[in-house]
Amino acid sequence: MLLSLLVLACQSNKDQKSLRIATAANMQYATQVITQVFTEETGIPCEMIVGSSGKLMAQIKAGAPFDIFLSANMKYPEELFQAGFTTSAPNVYAFGKLVLWTTKSGITPDLGILPDSNIRHIALANPETAPYGTAGLQVMQNAGFYESVKEKLVYGESIAQTSQFIRSGAAEIGFTAKSVMLSGKLADEGSWLMVDEGLYDPIRQGAVMIKKHEANPAAEQFM
Repeated sequence: MLLSLLVLACQSNKDQKSLRIATAANMQYATQVITQVFTEETGIPCEMIVGSSGKLMAQIKAGAPFDIFLSANMKYPEELFQAGFTTSAPNVYAFGKLVLWTTKSGITPDLGILPDSNIRHIALANPETAPYGTAGLQVMQNAGFYESVKEKLVYGESIAQTSQFIRSGAAEIGFTAKSVMLSGKLADEGSWLMVDEGLYDPIRQGAVMIKKHEANPAAEQFM
């Protein structure tokens, strides 16, 4: 019995590989903590590749050697599943929340101020590739002021770049993810407001394992 356990343990250690995790930008800080804990507990190193969900999906389709995809929506992982790129259908691992953030003194974040003349730039992630950008667009359309502010919009490739626009002051205000604000790295910078969830579709975030020629047991452990 002891010999069998030792053989299984050795085989398990042999099968352990490093992980390449494609991570939506809104999950960057949370995933850093999760991977750190995972590595401490298993000894398996993790590499995190951060970007907009749409661009990460495109890279996976092009053959990028990722093991896991943590998307900011269900659309992109579902598309990968339907195209045969994943081991199974995606699972929802989180529900994202949208916030309005500013680091400018004298500005209190509120949807009602976005059309004001002193707001010249509003940061938004690209709605074509970033789910939080899509949500922000829905908010402005459903609140009825998109047409009056559309010329002010400055688009980031991802939530990470969008947040940098706001943090640097390049945009007076903008839409980002609550997970970014709660990371501890930005929590004390400026002020932010939770956006009414009734103004945008629920942000269901999906996780999938990428199908590869050789199975990676570490990916199953991480999931």
